Amino acid sequence: MALIMSDVDRFETARPRLEAIAYRLLGSASEAEDAVQETFLRWQAADVERIEVPEAWLTKVLTNWCLNLLTSARARRETYVGRWLPEPLLAGDPMLGPADTAEQRESVSYAVLVLLERLSPGERAVYVLREAFDYPHREIAQILDITEAASQQIYHRAKKHIADGKARTDIDEAAARRIVEEFLAAATSGRTEPLVRLLTQDAVSVGDGGGKVPARAKAFEGARAVATFLRGLFKPSPAKRAYVGGAPDIYATTANGEPAIVAVVDGKVVGITCLEVTAEGIAAVRSQVNPDKLVRATEQWAATGRGQAPLHTL
Repeated sequence: MALIMSDVDRFETARPRLEAIAYRLLGSASEAEDAVQETFLRWQAADVERIEVPEAWLTKVLTNWCLNLLTSARARRETYVGRWLPEPLLAGDPMLGPADTAEQRESVSYAVLVLLERLSPGERAVYVLREAFDYPHREIAQILDITEAASQQIYHRAKKHIADGKARTDIDEAAARRIVEEFLAAATSGRTEPLVRLLTQDAVSVGDGGGKVPARAKAFEGARAVATFLRGLFKPSPAKRAYVGGAPDIYATTANGEPAIVAVVDGKVVGITCLEVTAEGIAAVRSQVNPDKLVRATEQWAATGRGQAPLHTL
């Protein structure tokens, strides 16, 4: 059935929330956009006048579409070259969704998005809908076609899996910048010890190049191993500059609510490194360098007119 303008407007009003749900479920901005577009096509084909609660209907369609994608994604990631990491989103990206509470901010943090990969698709859906969007279990049960009791049990199980990770620190932008500045000073000092002092003893470092950019598939583990790797990573060289097309300018920002280092060459984001910060220090250094997962970040970087000067040039 053809939609009238008010029905289109109703969908567009719901779009930001749908995109935020889809991103948390899929860990990919491009896949989230595709899922929302598929939901719109189904909305367009539906008898909208007979849908009593459009928000619930749209959420159900979107969530179940994402669940199908998550099921197939597990098979695709078995053939993914190297380590798969979520697509990072820079501060201010509307797809990050609500950030009014600590729970909402943590649900989209890069560290939690990585942990969500441990969950089954159903656990992930219940956790996201409950933790990030405060859906009552009654509505989650209707969306996923399960009982309310099952929703509660799945949520508590999923929350325990997420809580098994390190206790993360909620950080504002000013604190994030200070952390990045200190990290960069240590990483570019040419010495290992300043980095070791910033890291937890069991710190890890991992990167996602998607087979298109060199990135070590196996994580570096332990403060000294991570520090040694990072010292080399942040050492300028003609080969590195030739590979990325110039000397990267290094900026401090936040991505998914975590302190982040953004490498930019001629306006193009070529890498985003997220720092997972705990009370004990930096527990994880995760670098996204797969160009397919930096397209939206480049668009966001250009759209926000970053006026800050780079902290460093490699």
